[in-house]
Amino acid sequence: MGLRETIDDAPMTRFQWSVVVVCVLLNMIDGFDVLVMAFTAGSVGAEWGLTGAQTGLLLSAGLVGLALGSLLVAPWADRIGRRPVILGCLVVAGVAMLASSVSRDAVQLGLLRVVTGVGIGGILAGSNVIASEYASRRWRGFAVSLNSTGYALGATLGGVVAAVLIGGAGWRAVFVFGGVVTLLAVPLVFLRLPESLDFLVTRRPAGALERVNALAARLGQAAQPGLPDVAGAPDGVGAGFRELLSPRLRRTTLVLWVAFFGVMAGFYFVTSWTPTLLVESGLTPGQGIAGGTLLNVGGIFGAALLGLLAARFALRDVLIAYLLVTAALLAGFLTATSSLALAFALGGAIGLFVNGCVAGLYALTPGIYDAGVRTTGVGTALGIGRAGAILAPALAGVLLDGGATPQALYLAVGAIFVVVAAVLVPLRAVAPVPTTAKELS
Repeated sequence: MGLRETIDDAPMTRFQWSVVVVCVLLNMIDGFDVLVMAFTAGSVGAEWGLTGAQTGLLLSAGLVGLALGSLLVAPWADRIGRRPVILGCLVVAGVAMLASSVSRDAVQLGLLRVVTGVGIGGILAGSNVIASEYASRRWRGFAVSLNSTGYALGATLGGVVAAVLIGGAGWRAVFVFGGVVTLLAVPLVFLRLPESLDFLVTRRPAGALERVNALAARLGQAAQPGLPDVAGAPDGVGAGFRELLSPRLRRTTLVLWVAFFGVMAGFYFVTSWTPTLLVESGLTPGQGIAGGTLLNVGGIFGAALLGLLAARFALRDVLIAYLLVTAALLAGFLTATSSLALAFALGGAIGLFVNGCVAGLYALTPGIYDAGVRTTGVGTALGIGRAGAILAPALAGVLLDGGATPQALYLAVGAIFVVVAAVLVPLRAVAPVPTTAKELS
């Protein structure tokens, strides 16, 4: 049995699960680093006397960086390797977080938030690809979905840590904590996260055969006499982008871009506006915050549940079901505010399913692209999704100012999820065949 067959078809080994665990830990760190501004915005605004618009720009700065990192940094992982890009991005994000703790004004902090986001964008794309490549075919959807669970866990635990640190040492301590934890992940990745097998075979960097045989030993397989013949990856980062829009991949790529844009727009609308809109619908501010928190709590379970279902059913079909259930829940959400218990129950359910939608796209995408453009494909899709994440909360504010009702916005977002579900229906027929087991045997 070849190495790719071993990974795809044999039972998961302790080594493979350890790779997935490291990727989950990376996503926990990312969840904290991405949302650290949300945790500290009130304290930062109070210290510097910021307006709501200025605070909003600070909140968006990290998302802008994420989009840039996904679009511009992640493709380098297909050229120089997933592992070195993740290591470099950890250093960038960690240093930027520490520097944020000594910012003198909102402009400095905003620029550093963009830099932090660039690092996180590269980490997210690379870690999801590695988790996908080292998981077996049966557990691949679960492994990548666990990454999204890690993100939600990091965001939830980060909120608790931030509350403690702000109360005792001020908002700057939260950035110090995030920077230190991010930099501590560097030796963990260096020692425990292997390079992608698909990258080693496709790109063939110096010492590729020796590194492949080291992986073979960790998988309990015999050493390989030589590297197999496979189609080469497109030369250059720009060539990777062009390959995504080649006749062979164009339709699939555009489907994924539409799906990521719609789902991320809906996700960030729900997570950003739900506490405020619950208050406008008659709940107290404390109840609105509690409803928003339940979205994150539900998200911890939603991604894991999707992964378990994907181990038994086709991932695309599970994702479509998640999208349709999310749409139905959104349609009835605000009408349930007359009953606090029902509103909270629906809030938790929405969090479960909307986070599962994001996790499903994360899990679906790596298997669609060949090894030579896999991180470019994932990173570009994430970048397109971040554009939706940046646009949706701001557009919702404009629509509310123009007289739109909260219920109308939830209905509109529900309709977006239905459209995405419809777009994904033909995906199986247009998706290219990934690198096969025989090619890497």
